[in-house]
Amino acid sequence: MSSKSINIFIFILFLLRLASSDRTSDCSNRWIYIRPLPSRFNFDLLSNCSAYPLFDDFCSYLPNHGLGPKTHNHSLSWYRTDPILLEQFFHRRILEYPCLTQDPTLANAIYLPYYTALDALKYLYGPEVNSSNQHGLELYNFLRKDVPHIWDRHAGHDHFLVIARPAWDFSQPFTNDPPVWGTSFLELAEFYNVTTLIPEGRAWGWQEQAVPYPTSYHPSNSVVLGSWLKRVRNSRRNSLMLFAGGGGVAATPNIRRSIRNECEDNSTEISGGYFSKVCEIVDCSNGICEHDPIKYIKPMLQANFCLQPPGDTPTRRSTFDGILAGCIPVFFEEQSAKSQYDWHLPQHIYDEFSVFIPKEDVVFKGLKIVDVLMSMPKYKVRRMREKVIELIPRIIYRRHDSTLPMKNIKDAVDIAIEGTLHRIQSRLKSVSVQ
Repeated sequence: MSSKSINIFIFILFLLRLASSDRTSDCSNRWIYIRPLPSRFNFDLLSNCSAYPLFDDFCSYLPNHGLGPKTHNHSLSWYRTDPILLEQFFHRRILEYPCLTQDPTLANAIYLPYYTALDALKYLYGPEVNSSNQHGLELYNFLRKDVPHIWDRHAGHDHFLVIARPAWDFSQPFTNDPPVWGTSFLELAEFYNVTTLIPEGRAWGWQEQAVPYPTSYHPSNSVVLGSWLKRVRNSRRNSLMLFAGGGGVAATPNIRRSIRNECEDNSTEISGGYFSKVCEIVDCSNGICEHDPIKYIKPMLQANFCLQPPGDTPTRRSTFDGILAGCIPVFFEEQSAKSQYDWHLPQHIYDEFSVFIPKEDVVFKGLKIVDVLMSMPKYKVRRMREKVIELIPRIIYRRHDSTLPMKNIKDAVDIAIEGTLHRIQSRLKSVSVQ
């Protein structure tokens, strides 16, 4: 489908949504205006899905508005989802939001459907690698010249957008000469006031708010979701702990190497026969698991604890895959989740659904992960798993045209929009006081 055809489809869908919105619902302080952008800022970027040989070809993952193709023909909810397309399917989902307005002066928030991570590819892997400090300026110039009062009304404080890659890919200092890695999008003063929804934020990021990485599970109704939750709850957990990922093979001491050493230690045994395995490793090196959920979801369903060590960056998509499977996450850095996803996984409940073991204690002090996990009472483990299962609806991205909202089930997008509206409202009050 061409970008022109996609634009026409989106426009028609938008008009139908406005016409069918339940105007009796309470939209006070919830109105969102979708800022019209030229297709070069979104849909045209999808046509470049195979343009960068150094980056993966993601053309095959474009179907279903970015959810990807189904894992098999009869699948109801499982897709081969690529995280880079979070911007696309978030855009599709927000078109279903019940409180859209065509009048920006009435809006409590303004959504910019800019596919930031896709636009960054030309700076990261393409011909404009030496101009990475320019990323975003073309968008800013458009916003200031095209109906400028929309931006000027609150200097961007009421705007928000989605970025599908971690903040570190967009945080290159302007002083780097020549450029090293990443673009400088989040360093642009022009966008400091814009709320940015991103799978991993920086510890000091003013504008960022972390949202869950997309999993491959996108249910379309409450029956399908309920069936999955039942399967998760009834799953037989034969393994104590599991690590799904790569790395840890270098000689340098690090948490992944310690995990591999402990998992591969054949002398480790568990008395009592409660578990058939101490630890299972699902090798996902070189991205072999990314689009094939069967490789890791089934083992996660059979494990009590899923180890979530940091890699190149603190966070992992696997954290949300594990929660989806009812596998209790074990973190080794607070930046891996607790200081990131407060909207979806509130900080005050982390002790109720996860385990924290400082990586330094494991790598340098000889603490055994298995000893920590085996020392936990069984009743506490059961209670933690129930809490994990309770959180599943909050971290999934339901399929568009889903009936879940009718059942008052909020998913990751619903919670992200709700949090964004509160954040913008708070900031506008703060600015008005100054």
